[in-house]
Amino acid sequence: MDPLNPARPRPDAPFTVTFDGREIRALPGQTIAAALWSSGVTAWRTTRGAGRARGVFCGIGVCFDCLVTVDGRPNQRACLVPAVQGADVRTQRGTGHDD
Repeated sequence: MDPLNPARPRPDAPFTVTFDGREIRALPGQTIAAALWSSGVTAWRTTRGAGRARGVFCGIGVCFDCLVTVDGRPNQRACLVPAVQGADVRTQRGTGHDD
């Protein structure tokens, strides 16, 4: 590889996922967190006790601050779940189980 001419990624075509009813663009290989961030969304969960806003904190699946509901399944870590065409991503409130 020539260090003066680094390789440029050439991802496949973007696609959309839905976040709280709004379509956002995602690229192949992005996590849900990356797609949300690149769309300007920085918080997508509220804490169980105080209802404080949360988004990505650690980015490696350790802290659980980035939980979302994906296609009806709560407690999905947005920093680990790949974005896929047509996914329905929702802000998670509390435990995500209508409590």
